[in-house]
Amino acid sequence: MTFKTTKTIIAALALAAASGAASAQTLLNVSYDVAREFYKDYNAAFVANYKKTTGKDVKIDQSHAGSSAQARAVADGLAADVVTMNTTTDIDFLANAGVVAKDWAKRFPQNAAPTTSTMLFLTRNGNPKGIKDWDDLVKPGVQVVIVNPKTGGNGRYAYLAAWGYVKKKGGTDAQAAEFVGKLFKNVPILARGGRDATTAFLQRNIGDVLITFESEVVSIEREFGAGKADAVYPSISIVAENPVAVVERTVAKKGTGELAKAYLDYLYSDEAQEIAAKHALRPRSEAVLKKHIATFKPLQLFTVQELFGSLGEAQKVHFNDGGQFDKLYTPGAK
Repeated sequence: MTFKTTKTIIAALALAAASGAASAQTLLNVSYDVAREFYKDYNAAFVANYKKTTGKDVKIDQSHAGSSAQARAVADGLAADVVTMNTTTDIDFLANAGVVAKDWAKRFPQNAAPTTSTMLFLTRNGNPKGIKDWDDLVKPGVQVVIVNPKTGGNGRYAYLAAWGYVKKKGGTDAQAAEFVGKLFKNVPILARGGRDATTAFLQRNIGDVLITFESEVVSIEREFGAGKADAVYPSISIVAENPVAVVERTVAKKGTGELAKAYLDYLYSDEAQEIAAKHALRPRSEAVLKKHIATFKPLQLFTVQELFGSLGEAQKVHFNDGGQFDKLYTPGAK
């Protein structure tokens, strides 16, 4: 073998190695806005674990915006391998569009939702209005900042949590409707989304109390500093599931089905559940949840399915045009 031949072989091997590196599979996770930091940490953990267990390199790309806007983008052709959302209705929308499996909620454990959140209150520092539970939000002189349930999942969960509070205490639907109507009479403005609501409350100084996701509390403290507001846990609240699904249309074209499933499966691992807890997302793992009991204070929780059938059914009854919310809320009415 000549020196020239040896050089040619070495060059060919180097080219093959470079080609192998270049062909490392890439996965696109299309997700909701406030999950950006969680998935940044999770992706690093997944990539390291995947390399350790399979010997393969993988690259994860992230795309974050409003959950419903992201679902529409995927339906319109954005080549997501997986979607990780904050409302089941957004994934149902993709299932109806033929983009994800019709039975997506059965493809992974616990309704395909590896983490959850719930709705709680943020009050001004020191809680000057003495707000402790939902009943305090309907008192005269209390101003409540909330996301518009017609446009934001944050607002829909807040509305359903208030309705469910009355039902879980033995009230009728009529009593729940009356209660939620009183609550929205105390709402000075309807925010466009969760971040908009936070900005109205903390930067524009609107309202006495903000209803928001538990997971927003950590974001608020990081952005605005601790001590700006007090977190209040009501006696009863709702389970807000964060569902995930493989985008069948994309993985069939790219051949990434196995990787996409592994990516979503790993969300249920102890490591991933710990990362979720760090970002104030409630882990499904009871063991991890118990370790972080200081963050996730116990409260009575109910599911959407228990009281409303599904988010899709709640959407039709309460939030579609002409639904219960339109009957209960008149802009500017007091």
